[in-house]
Amino acid sequence: MAKKTKNSTQNQVAIREIRDGILILKNGGYRTVIMVNALNFNLKSVQEQEGLIGSYQNFLNGLSFPIQIVTQSRTLDLDDYLDSLKKIANQQSNDLLRTQTNEYINFVNELIGVANIMSKTFYVVIPYETSPLKSGGFFSNLFGGKNKGPASLGKRFEEIQQEINERTSLVSSGLASLGLSNAQLNTQELIELFYSSYNIDTARRQKLFSISNVDVSIIQKAQEQQEEDNGTI
Repeated sequence: MAKKTKNSTQNQVAIREIRDGILILKNGGYRTVIMVNALNFNLKSVQEQEGLIGSYQNFLNGLSFPIQIVTQSRTLDLDDYLDSLKKIANQQSNDLLRTQTNEYINFVNELIGVANIMSKTFYVVIPYETSPLKSGGFFSNLFGGKNKGPASLGKRFEEIQQEINERTSLVSSGLASLGLSNAQLNTQELIELFYSSYNIDTARRQKLFSISNVDVSIIQKAQEQQEEDNGTI
């Protein structure tokens, strides 16, 4: 009797590895991910809304490749925030301020317990294929497809990296022209994104890097600082 092959969770993950901020898929495809800050469309005037819609249409029509827009909703994680408040309360020398801080901590805890507070994060996925997409639909091809074996790396990867980075820069500048702050996720941030996505409960207890609490502006500042440090070496 033939042994049944164990269908592990890892086999269901389409990602083979992450290199230099690029997702390398098992089907030979490549992806980069841009994190995008939202803007409140409802607070805009009618003229501004119409202008944004027109600009967004032009942005999409100007692309010669597909993109995927992903919205991730998850329960707001305030554990680190509450821990920092507890430390402040313990170090507070003023009894009244310490009491008020503890009362605020209890209020937030009760609020989280009663209301299901959700946070939304927006991502744009930019693809690059080494071979034409097969039939099955755009969404099934973006992260799916049959395993075709490891993609050829080496010098070929450098060429692919240049191509997909050009696409990423084009999308990033297009989003910025719409007033949408954005930043490309690096390797560490991509690892945390998928770690927390596939291990929701574990990620809450064992954090790698709290990307859920990170704003695009923070990522941009970190990237600028890294570029400055590299420039001084």
